[in-house]
Amino acid sequence: MTPPQRKRRQPRPELVPPPLPSAPPTPENGGEDGDNKNPERLYVISGADGARAELDLVTLIVARAAPPPSVTPEQAALLRLCLAPLSVAELSAYLNLPFSAMTALITELITAELVTARAPIVREALPDRSLLEAVMHGLQKL
Repeated sequence: MTPPQRKRRQPRPELVPPPLPSAPPTPENGGEDGDNKNPERLYVISGADGARAELDLVTLIVARAAPPPSVTPEQAALLRLCLAPLSVAELSAYLNLPFSAMTALITELITAELVTARAPIVREALPDRSLLEAVMHGLQKL
C-alpha cells in the first residue's frame, strides 16, 4: 500500500512580503549553517569606515578609563575586561568575536583614547635568569 501523495501548498503571492534585497542567508531564508548567529551584527559592530589600527593577536590592550555611558555594549565589555592587560586574542575569545571585529572595536577605542595598545614583552628583552641570580647572591653577601 502506497502512502497518499500530497502536494505542498504554496502561499498566495499577495500575502507573501517581498524579500529584502540586503538580507543575508539565514537558516530561515535558505542559509546553509544552522547556528543561531546574527550575520548582520558584525557589520554593525565594526562600522563602515574600514580604518584599522596595526594590531596583531599578541598586542596587549589596557583600559585607560572606565566605560562612559556613550559606548556600545561590546565596547563597554571590552573596557571592563581590559583593567589588566589582555591580548587581542584573549579579548576575542572572551567576547566571542572574530579578530576583524575586535580590531575595529579596539581601533574606535584607541581613537577615543579609552584604551592603550602596546607591544607584548619580548622574552629576549628580559635579563638572563643566571645574571639576576648572580646579582641577588652578590647583594645577599653584602
